[in-house]
Amino acid sequence: MKNTKNACTVETTGASRPESGPLVSLVGAGPGDPELLTLRALRRLREADVVLYDLLVSQEILDLIPERCECICVGKRANRHMLPQEETNRMIVNKARKGLRVVRLKGGDPFMFGRGGEEMQELASEGIPCEVVPGVTAAMGAASSTGIPLTHRDHAQMVSFVTGHRKKDCDDLEWVRHLNPASTLVVYMGLGEAPRIAAELMAHGHAAGTPVAAVASATTPQQRVVTTTLGALAQTLAGSGLESPVLLIIGSVVTLHGDLYPLIEQAKRGMPEMA
Repeated sequence: MKNTKNACTVETTGASRPESGPLVSLVGAGPGDPELLTLRALRRLREADVVLYDLLVSQEILDLIPERCECICVGKRANRHMLPQEETNRMIVNKARKGLRVVRLKGGDPFMFGRGGEEMQELASEGIPCEVVPGVTAAMGAASSTGIPLTHRDHAQMVSFVTGHRKKDCDDLEWVRHLNPASTLVVYMGLGEAPRIAAELMAHGHAAGTPVAAVASATTPQQRVVTTTLGALAQTLAGSGLESPVLLIIGSVVTLHGDLYPLIEQAKRGMPEMA
């Protein structure tokens, strides 16, 4: 008799894929490390007929897609768009209309500055079934891989997520004036706007000595972390050699990096140091 004692069911009946009809999956690829993919994300990649992916999706994750699958890069970075968002939306619709299983693969999470809401609205207007497969956000990935907890009872009991990338023809960073200097601020896509962000934060009550961490390629072997302060941020980044995408973590929680990050490195090496 087959032993089923340790068998497990990954999905509940209510979350299973429909037996027929096109389905689009907006899938979060996480911050880069393929081991941070969810089980459902991996399953959707293996089932897909076509994958439309962002530039922020790591090559290690793209390598998990079956060779039979059509892969289309529709990625976006600052000042670098493969396709306008409207064309991406229509491509998703057109592929789904052909009865194909479509995966829209995004770095991080589809609903965290990933335009997943816009794409889902387009699908809703066309009556096309769609699901969202959440992913580890860039902020959470960067926090866990750098030893910078975004909240801490001694440092911050509130965290704000904002984007430093302004919409075209918009010259406003309205969110700056509403932030609490005692909280943690995480800025997505903030490299290009970092000098202006720092200046406006200081103009609205944040001290020049507020700690800042700039994190590039979080959770991957290429990860880099540069720590500085708001007052020195522009100068530090200018000489850092960091390239977009860069996540900025601003607040006193950054001071924990020096104590906690070495523990993460020790764990990676498998050589814990016992007192």
